[in-house]
Amino acid sequence: MNPAKIKTESLVLGGGCFWCLDAAYRLLPGVHAVTSGYAGGKEPNPTYEQICNHATGHAEVVKIDFDPAQVPLAGLLTFFWKVHDPTQVGGQGNDHGPQYRSIILAADTAQQAAAEQSRATAQAIYRDPITTEIVSLVKFWPAEDYHQDYFAKHPNQGYCAAVIAPKVRKLEKALGGA
Repeated sequence: MNPAKIKTESLVLGGGCFWCLDAAYRLLPGVHAVTSGYAGGKEPNPTYEQICNHATGHAEVVKIDFDPAQVPLAGLLTFFWKVHDPTQVGGQGNDHGPQYRSIILAADTAQQAAAEQSRATAQAIYRDPITTEIVSLVKFWPAEDYHQDYFAKHPNQGYCAAVIAPKVRKLEKALGGA
């Protein structure tokens, strides 16, 4: 197929450290690009330092560019509920703070409806209430270059080796890989 004719859509999600989501979503066929960034707050052009100091209201998120013919929006959302704990309040795992909250940022009413439906379906899996916010995407701000594709570039870095690598191995196994 001619790459110029591939229809690409984007979805913005937050579920803890963006390095984790970036590594997870790169495993899915049909995902063409994953960009780490910030969204869900008010401060324009936020920096990582501002995010960490809770000065912006933004969450660490990823923008996933995907081919809906290969991986539908519903599939990306179903995967989202598996790659993090959407019932945890105030972060993910040992990553605490509002920048690590679970959030879906819908680009339009179709994404909003799909996210709401997906959350309702996923709730049956969890004993505790899902705390994931579903809000309209106002603006996505790409993170600094050193955050992009972080796990692939730094697999032996402490956090990557201890937190992301085991998650990636588990997801690969669940997806029928390694």
